[in-house]
Amino acid sequence: MTNTALVGAGFVADYYMTTLINHDGLAVAGVWDRNPDRLAQFCEFHGLRTYASLDACLADPEVDIIVNLTTPESHFALNCAALEAGKHVYCEKPLGMTFDEARQVIELAAAKRLTVCAAPANGLSDAQKLTAALLEEGRIGTPRLAYAEMEDGPVFKDNWTEWRSRSGARWPGLHEFEIGCTLEHAGYGLSWLVALFGPVESGQAFSALTFPDKGPGTEGLTLAADFSVGCLSFGSGVTARLTCGLAAPRDRSLTIVGDEGTIVVRDLWDDRSPVHLSRFDAKRPLLQRLAGRFERQRGQVLPLRLTLGRPVAYPAAPATKQLAAFPSQIDFGRGISEMARALRSGETPFFSGARALHLTELALALNSGIGVFRPRSSF
Repeated sequence: MTNTALVGAGFVADYYMTTLINHDGLAVAGVWDRNPDRLAQFCEFHGLRTYASLDACLADPEVDIIVNLTTPESHFALNCAALEAGKHVYCEKPLGMTFDEARQVIELAAAKRLTVCAAPANGLSDAQKLTAALLEEGRIGTPRLAYAEMEDGPVFKDNWTEWRSRSGARWPGLHEFEIGCTLEHAGYGLSWLVALFGPVESGQAFSALTFPDKGPGTEGLTLAADFSVGCLSFGSGVTARLTCGLAAPRDRSLTIVGDEGTIVVRDLWDDRSPVHLSRFDAKRPLLQRLAGRFERQRGQVLPLRLTLGRPVAYPAAPATKQLAAFPSQIDFGRGISEMARALRSGETPFFSGARALHLTELALALNSGIGVFRPRSSF
């Protein structure tokens, strides 16, 4: 059994508690949060022990992994404190607010012979494994181009002030508008791209604040970019475009184009998202052919969008699994579980060390919109 301690009992913490039940080898020894009311509410709801202080949490000899669920600007300090206390760390994105901070975390872990893993866990999903298998089998030939979308929809126009987690925590909308959607969400696309295609050799980033008025409560705040786009060149030869935003209609898809066909993953936030395969030398499905004929005859585009290709069956029936409610159907606990399994077997967890640093560097570059860049990290 691997014991964890959660630091941070806000909105995302409930996603972790909802999905940790999927993993028998994990236990939560206790929780700490700087907000005593939020801490009490969370622990009472989930039946967990509270720590009297952060020092007490880090000093608990029963804890193997500190799960860092604090706000992004707190990640660096807590990661370092946990490592100094002799604990492994699983950190929500990003590892730090600058590349130098993130690198210092990874270097400290190496010096202490400890492990730091980075979220998100959707890069370990069943959908990702199925997609990787299709690529490995050469089902679309050599992959050449990828389009990853992390558009969350016009969140600031929704009733976000009323959103609550299972235990009652408020969605931290104001803080997310200040931090920016790229640092919060780009990792969901980057984790897939890096897992499938390896390290990025060069890129070009652009970001902008397109909606400076986010409504009541945001007056006077310094808001971060709510749109970003990155064009990434991978050492494997793949070129990818990743968009991230808070205004365009919701779209969390991934399209991979090879020289023999196309793979479309409908939703990167779905652990078993439908995955569609289309080959250039194959006949299109009947419904898509009928839709194309209708559009040509009528001279207009249908008011619907069909996913290109045919759905690919998963190799095994889905295991009974608890996931958060739509649209966050990610197994958040899977990242911690995979980390614990790797540590027990003496392996290196996939999203740890240099790969975790690389993901953070890419997200920071996209968030800043720095133009042309060449990552200093690789793996």
